[in-house]
Amino acid sequence: MTVDDSGSGTHEPASDGGPGESGESGEPRRAAGSVADTEAARVDRAEAHARVEEVEEEEQHPVDAQDGRTTAADRTDPRDRTDPRGRADAQDSRTDQPDAESDEDPLALRLEQLILGAERRYTPFQAARSAGVSMELASRFWRAMGFADIGQAKALTEADVLALRRLAGLVEAGLLSEAMAVQVARSTGQTTARLAEWQIDSFLEGLTEPPEQGMTRTEVTYPLMELLLPELEEFLVYVWRRQLAAATGRVVQAADDEEMVDRRLAVGFADLVGFTRLTRRMEEEELGELVEAFETTAADLVAAHGGRLVKTLGDEVLYAADDAGVAAEIALRLIETMANDETMPELRVGIAFGTVTTRMGDVFGTTVNLASRLTSIAPKDAVLVDGAFAQELIRTGDAPASEAVAVEEAIAAEKEGEEPPAYRFGLQPMWQRAVRGLGVVEPWLMSRRN
Repeated sequence: MTVDDSGSGTHEPASDGGPGESGESGEPRRAAGSVADTEAARVDRAEAHARVEEVEEEEQHPVDAQDGRTTAADRTDPRDRTDPRGRADAQDSRTDQPDAESDEDPLALRLEQLILGAERRYTPFQAARSAGVSMELASRFWRAMGFADIGQAKALTEADVLALRRLAGLVEAGLLSEAMAVQVARSTGQTTARLAEWQIDSFLEGLTEPPEQGMTRTEVTYPLMELLLPELEEFLVYVWRRQLAAATGRVVQAADDEEMVDRRLAVGFADLVGFTRLTRRMEEEELGELVEAFETTAADLVAAHGGRLVKTLGDEVLYAADDAGVAAEIALRLIETMANDETMPELRVGIAFGTVTTRMGDVFGTTVNLASRLTSIAPKDAVLVDGAFAQELIRTGDAPASEAVAVEEAIAAEKEGEEPPAYRFGLQPMWQRAVRGLGVVEPWLMSRRN
């Protein structure tokens, strides 16, 4: 829920110059009877707008300056109050302001109030002012969180004000820059938006099917949300804390400060072969089930073996790991698991190792691009890796430099009465080839050693 940067919202028909209204120039109108624009009396238009808004708000909804609580006058019907000239409250008498709730479903409004825990009370301009932040900054935060523009409709709650105060407070305290605070808002908004959509589409929709004949979904949804909300909220916080602890642990183990941002990681793409053809042959429901099964299997395998699922792209998953051996094991497990499932198409995996830039939970850089290119040229049910990844496996003792070296080591160990090195993976150099945008690379075919 955001507004125009100027705080004036959408252009409304001319009225009494109240909050959220503007003239043809797009700037707030002056209050009636204001002094003509002379050099001596000219004031900043935005400040005049704020003063008019503040006066009207204090007349209509007095707020305690310390904690934002409304006074007794606020709890009365505004239509019963008149101004000193005997007219009904100016803001409530206006007819050119649309009623934000008039066309909304009553159940939707009840559910919103249940989930948010508060009633609609503020326009965006009022919320920004109550939070002590500029309209421009408030607008940036709301847009970053993914909230739609609502003009100057009264649709915000105390929670919206508190969120603005907290973000702005982090900036004022010097804990975050303004740009970083916006990134925090954007990453949180994007992640939770996807989570909320998934929960409604795949979870709540099924649960809200009427349990008895004759019952409507409307009769089931509200009490169900009432029961689920506190449990889902606590679970979300628990998972977030666990993930935050794991991510923090990975970062503080970095060799130096520079590596905390640009880290050396193994990045892998796993791609379903022939997915585009499948979309033309399968029904939408079947296709959705296949994608969900693939993503679920991939996510479980990546997590179980110590990797991190970066994102899923329908027919493709992107994962990362600090250790090359972990990334190699995940890749081969994915190939083996999918090969044993007759309902799944073939899979191919590409892995690269190198410096990676991490932003908002995603990964970027040449290493990521190379992994993607290797995936596109990998054979079916096979894993193709770059030279840096192959060398990292050799360095850590997970793979021999060549099969000839492995044989020599086995013979030498047998003569000494010792166990030969136990290599987990085998590497076979492939022909050099040009890769679009990256020049000539020498891929290696990686397999599991018996």
